[in-house]
Amino acid sequence: MNDDRFHDECGVIGIYGHPEASKLAYLGLYALQHRGQESAGIAAYNGKRVELHRGMGLVNEVFDDQALAALPGSTAIGHVRYSTYGQSVAANVQPLAVDYARGYLAIAHNGSLVNAGRIREHLEREGSIFRTSTDTEVLAHLIASSRADGFLGRLLDALSRVHGAYSQTIITEQMLIGVRDPLGFRPLVLGRRSDRTWVLASETCALDLIEADFVREVEPGEIVIIHQGDLHSYFPFPKQRLRQCVFEYVYFARPDSFIFGHDVYDVRRRMGHQLALEQPAEADVVFCVPDSGATAALGYAEQLGMPLSNGLIRNHYVGRTFIEPAQSIRHFGVKVKLNPIRAVIKGRRCVVIDDSIVRGTTMRKIVRMIRAAGATEVHLRISSPPTVGQCHYGIDTPTREELIAARLDLEGIREFIGADSLGYLSIEGMLAAIGDNQDDFCCACFNHDYPIEPEKEGSRRQMTLFD
Repeated sequence: MNDDRFHDECGVIGIYGHPEASKLAYLGLYALQHRGQESAGIAAYNGKRVELHRGMGLVNEVFDDQALAALPGSTAIGHVRYSTYGQSVAANVQPLAVDYARGYLAIAHNGSLVNAGRIREHLEREGSIFRTSTDTEVLAHLIASSRADGFLGRLLDALSRVHGAYSQTIITEQMLIGVRDPLGFRPLVLGRRSDRTWVLASETCALDLIEADFVREVEPGEIVIIHQGDLHSYFPFPKQRLRQCVFEYVYFARPDSFIFGHDVYDVRRRMGHQLALEQPAEADVVFCVPDSGATAALGYAEQLGMPLSNGLIRNHYVGRTFIEPAQSIRHFGVKVKLNPIRAVIKGRRCVVIDDSIVRGTTMRKIVRMIRAAGATEVHLRISSPPTVGQCHYGIDTPTREELIAARLDLEGIREFIGADSLGYLSIEGMLAAIGDNQDDFCCACFNHDYPIEPEKEGSRRQMTLFD
């Protein structure tokens, strides 16, 4: 994974009906760590109240035996996060737990509410006090202030006022709830263990780790409530055209997951096949920028009958908190994370596969590194279309002005990066690789076709804890 791409979004999990629910949630978060490395948290209902433990860092840095022992109970939810709305501070770590007049409530949220800024300002005028700068707290305030009957009524009242992408797990004193927005931007799956424990998770890879069988995906616009061991399903929203995030297939989801009706690995491999058909290259070897381009690189090499190798080695022990060195030695930064294998590269024409280019600065350094290792030619191939627009639905993208494809044409990008040739997968080819239901995907970051109008620039202000 190179640094000029999108940052990870969030992952959620929910456990119902297991005496060590928090420990299962902890394990599930390990499987979802790729969806967010900034912070982690678990909330568990112990029969009297919701207990919460959360912190900045990776799952194994936030939790230990003592922390998990302080989270007893048979119902729990968990969250891993990279901030897309709200500052990167401890106060914004999820799940968010609330003790309000009608009981306890905890929410873990994946996505982004495009009208959260306006709603927050309205709630503040009405006297609400916010402790975080997240859109998740906006939803919690809407639930807590609703006058509707029953929790389901209050939840529906709150959701009717928000717009955007959301896949959520929620716990109350008696229930585990899963919610997915009507357009289905973000994935959410339902599983069950042989001991009758119910599981909700962002991806099926979390089910695999905790030995839960995949039951089905939570449908777009569906609310599932697990109460007294039984599953209840509701479809309270008008049916809408699906707009599932295509970038889940391009990069976010783990290749061993099943989401949006397809195996991620198969889709990425077909993207590589399609990329080879659209953007072939005469070369001696194919390799990827690890690890995100690996499956597409396999498909590319298969389609053209070219040898696939490991040309770059990734240092897996470099975390998000890597300290950038002083300006005089800053060029070493990429080398800390990636190193070329000269035996593979020297004297060869190389095809390098990656899933996306965002700013282009890191890719430029990678190409220089490959040339320095002795490559005679470097042909860069990208298994998605040029990224020309900012995401407003849960992916932390740079501004449009920072996106290299929004500023430069293909030749300009190639020249900036320093490759001998550059080729992207077309939008049509990307969707063809998915197979059926090609009209069900949001491609706004590639074509500016935003299914929900985002807030105008500046209306979503960044708020501090003491705003």
